[in-house]
Amino acid sequence: MRHLIWAGVLALAACAAAPERPAAPVVLRNPSGWISSAVLFDPQRFAGRWHVAESGVPGCAGARQDWAWDGRGYVLSGVDCSGGRPARLGGRLDLTGPGGRMTPQGAFGGAPVWVLWVDQDYRTAVLGTPSGRFGMVITRDLPPRGDLMVAARRVLDFNGYDIRRIGR
Repeated sequence: MRHLIWAGVLALAACAAAPERPAAPVVLRNPSGWISSAVLFDPQRFAGRWHVAESGVPGCAGARQDWAWDGRGYVLSGVDCSGGRPARLGGRLDLTGPGGRMTPQGAFGGAPVWVLWVDQDYRTAVLGTPSGRFGMVITRDLPPRGDLMVAARRVLDFNGYDIRRIGR
């Protein structure tokens, strides 16, 4: 009888839900391939409110991000769409290289952030990282303009991203 009780306890323990683990980031590009950042980049024009139009993170479409320029980088708030699921965006990005290359301080999971492209009116931009850990299209307005989204997807493709994995 005692064996049956222990068997029942073990069976119930096996049915218990495992503790939830954070979703692992998905690599969206081949990190050994070439990647380029925006040659012409104006950090002050880039500042302000953005919305995630597409990313490799389910549930991030439409997420808001605020980028406040302080003269050497951006103070961030909103939703972080660089991991396996949406998270709170905080910390900062320091401008550390040409063409919108930035180093995070407590943001984007520590991955360097590059502005791969921004249209001439700063309405749509493509963000990525050399490791391929994330890639996203951000836009000032929702819904984004179709022609700018086509251009953004082409930039992602050019930089080695699997655009089938970056969706709404």
